[in-house]
Amino acid sequence: MTLIRILAFVWLAWQIAPASPAQSPGDAAALLDTTIAGAHRTAAFKARDPYRHPKETLLYFGIRPDSHVAEIWPGAGWYAEILAPYLHDRGRYYAAHFHVDDKTIEMYRKSRIAFQEKVAKDPALYGRTVITAIRAPEQTAFAPRASLDLVLTFRNVHNWAVESGNDQAMFNAFFDALKPGGALGVVEHRARPGTSLEDMKRSGYMTEAYVIALAEKAGFKLGGRSEANANPRDTKDYAVGVWALPPTYRNGNVDRQKYAGIGESDRMTLKFVKP
Repeated sequence: MTLIRILAFVWLAWQIAPASPAQSPGDAAALLDTTIAGAHRTAAFKARDPYRHPKETLLYFGIRPDSHVAEIWPGAGWYAEILAPYLHDRGRYYAAHFHVDDKTIEMYRKSRIAFQEKVAKDPALYGRTVITAIRAPEQTAFAPRASLDLVLTFRNVHNWAVESGNDQAMFNAFFDALKPGGALGVVEHRARPGTSLEDMKRSGYMTEAYVIALAEKAGFKLGGRSEANANPRDTKDYAVGVWALPPTYRNGNVDRQKYAGIGESDRMTLKFVKP
């Protein structure tokens, strides 16, 4: 074999070689372990890991260090403390928050301002975070069209059904922002099958069928279901709805130990794919 043919063979082998170790699922999971265990995380947030299973949830949705990801309505930043550093070097994290000038719900405006302050205080972690806003149908351009690998939303669908009244428009916006083959990951308080829409709005628990219908109408295909966030102790029959449970404890000290023993809500974990 001539030198030229040897060099050509080496070049071809390099071109078709497997991805670097940083791209492997094992190393992606190891980086996620390191991020979740990081000292940067708020102690009160870390205490909720046993209920929220961030590693299992994010890996199920298919996250990688080089993913372009949008989290919808990140609130105080529970998942942002994981997603922003995990994606910092090679990916992109869009925090699609409330509008900073939201005049309809003061809590939303204050939450957005607090999130911006949190990000500004730690540029080493959040320096590449892109803060945008979404409130469909008025504002839907929370990321460049067809640019995302993953859209994530945690415990928000009940809010859109009750307060925004445009849950379908939100799912339509997610579909538009994802690349073909991209995924939408939904974690939501899970109602019993057959629960009426009125009871879903009152209790904060949504049926899987309702969420799946929203996604499919937007154009998604159901990619799978995980029980990573299931909680069989959750009886879902509280007068004040899901907010009786931690971390809200809407009943204050009344039966607090009972609710603490139940833990956070039973949750669906659904993955949808854009064809």
